[in-house]
Amino acid sequence: MIPPFLQPNDKIAIISPSGIIDASLIDNAARRLSGWDLQPVIGEFAKEQNGRFAGTKEQRRADLQQALDDKTVKAILCSRGGYGLIQIVDDIDFTQFELFPKWIIGFSDITVLHNAAASLDIASCHSSMAKALSQKDENDAELEKLKNLLFGKLPDYTLKSHLLNRLGKCRAPVTGGNLSVLYSLRGTHFDLGTTHKILFIEDTGEKPYHIDRMLHNLKLGGLFDNLAGLIVGQFSDYDEDPTMGSVVYELIAGIVAEYDYPVCFDFPAGHTSDNMPLVFGVNAELEVGENSLAIKHYIQ
Repeated sequence: MIPPFLQPNDKIAIISPSGIIDASLIDNAARRLSGWDLQPVIGEFAKEQNGRFAGTKEQRRADLQQALDDKTVKAILCSRGGYGLIQIVDDIDFTQFELFPKWIIGFSDITVLHNAAASLDIASCHSSMAKALSQKDENDAELEKLKNLLFGKLPDYTLKSHLLNRLGKCRAPVTGGNLSVLYSLRGTHFDLGTTHKILFIEDTGEKPYHIDRMLHNLKLGGLFDNLAGLIVGQFSDYDEDPTMGSVVYELIAGIVAEYDYPVCFDFPAGHTSDNMPLVFGVNAELEVGENSLAIKHYIQ
């Protein structure tokens, strides 16, 4: 199910369900959204601080529940990722969200909410959050694509090919997110279904052997067996480990070498300066050629 796209003057909630954030980033993001003719509604506890978290579990849960239940709110922008959603997601009532879907926007730890939405067959938006909205120029391609997406124009991409790409073409819904978060949800009722899906993965700050371990967990669990395709985003803020015998992208290529679906590497999404939006739960055509790759979203 695709939530309704936004219209001018629609309300968009800004909440902080995970890590602590500089309050000025929330305020600046709200001003940016106002410039898009939206009405930002900042959660009561969005600027709270409780150790590494943006408020207590009860405060973060309350803001998320309020945003999900409020029928006048048409989208939820999570201010940042970090860590914390797994502490509260099982206490969230998604009944009203299922009846009246709205766009969930974010990445990193927000993968928890993307998985929750996917479990209800509701589309969501993997994209940048308050920091990018606060600091990037209005004509930045990343923000332009996010704005267009929210108002109904889904993003398409044509990029240069990567040496490790595996050629092919498929059409299927996109799903996935942060690899560490996906790994943390394995064996729970928020675990990800990947059969006949295009899986997207990215991560940051993880050692190569840990990335390898997580990928093998997904493989042993059968998550790679029936994919339609694989999009490998940015793996950032780590040092390659020569004792592993391969760099991270090569490790990934080796783990999925036995399959025949298309694979593309180095898609510009993740914890890097470019974090291009992807729409989870909506059909996309992935075409990986010798010299280029194309990703095109479709409204079912």
